[in-house]
Amino acid sequence: MDKSILIIYTGGTIGMINDPETGVLCPFNFEQISLEVPEIREFDFKIDYYTLPEIIDSSNLSPNLWVDLCHVILENYDKYHGFVILHGTDTMAYSASALSFMLDRLGKPVVFTGSQLPVGKIRTDGRENLITAIEIAAGENAPVVPEVCILFGDRLFRGNRATKINAESFDAFQSFNYPPLAEIGTRVHYNREAIRPLPSSSLPPVAFYNLDTRVAILKIFPGLGANVVEAIISVPGLRGIVLETYGTGNAPTREDFLEKIHDALARGIIIYNVTQCAGGSVEMGKYQTSRELLNAGIINGYDITTEAALCKMMHVLGRYTSAGEIRKQLNSNLRGEISLNE
Repeated sequence: MDKSILIIYTGGTIGMINDPETGVLCPFNFEQISLEVPEIREFDFKIDYYTLPEIIDSSNLSPNLWVDLCHVILENYDKYHGFVILHGTDTMAYSASALSFMLDRLGKPVVFTGSQLPVGKIRTDGRENLITAIEIAAGENAPVVPEVCILFGDRLFRGNRATKINAESFDAFQSFNYPPLAEIGTRVHYNREAIRPLPSSSLPPVAFYNLDTRVAILKIFPGLGANVVEAIISVPGLRGIVLETYGTGNAPTREDFLEKIHDALARGIIIYNVTQCAGGSVEMGKYQTSRELLNAGIINGYDITTEAALCKMMHVLGRYTSAGEIRKQLNSNLRGEISLNE
């Protein structure tokens, strides 16, 4: 088939304008974006557009959007060489992480991008981001990137390795524990060794739609009271906690804190240990302050991001019921999200 790309519009700053009544940014119809970026007409391949029935500010994101996106991609998979998803930056790392786990045997690029300024602004970053994302999704004179990724500024990141680090900079995303898949200058320089290989199976891609959202994030901080921990672990039906610890996975050794951790585990709640640090990895047992967590049975998140850890937990809890299998999956490198057996 002739080369073609599908751009999927979900909302976000890239497609926003000022509401004259309120003065705040609100989403508008994507067809206006194509008028704002006439350069995309210069590509010598077909570009189609799909706008989700309900476009949103990404702050209003719910996992239902991830399900919708997977449906759109799989329903159109055979028609296009790649997909570009326009998405708000605030929750882009969550969406890219979620789709990386939900989509299996992916053999085509799924490139998330957006902007810090609306595409209609004179100094917008949205124009270059959109053009480059299309080029990467099409694989023009380049290797295919068969994974979910984020293109922002001058870098292409693995989606489940990226996190938003700046609310204003045009280089809003970073991947501290994994190199960029590509760097963008006068041309796109691909880091071929960092890109995941094409799936070995000839079977078509599939999606796992069942996500268990009965999860929470608990961030350790000085003065964290046992009553706060109790309030979280007592949430009805809670199945998993992403525990954001200090440094290499350290947490208080106070008896009241550890007692609540043991209570949570006894209730069957899965606890996944990730570091609060932007870079580096959890190494449970390196210090006494993490040995207690290791002995309790908390799962090591290694160098996974919080966004990826939360989405991975939703995916694993939604797919498996056995505690042993859940532990095995969380400890495994499923989509290149942790530096384990890379």
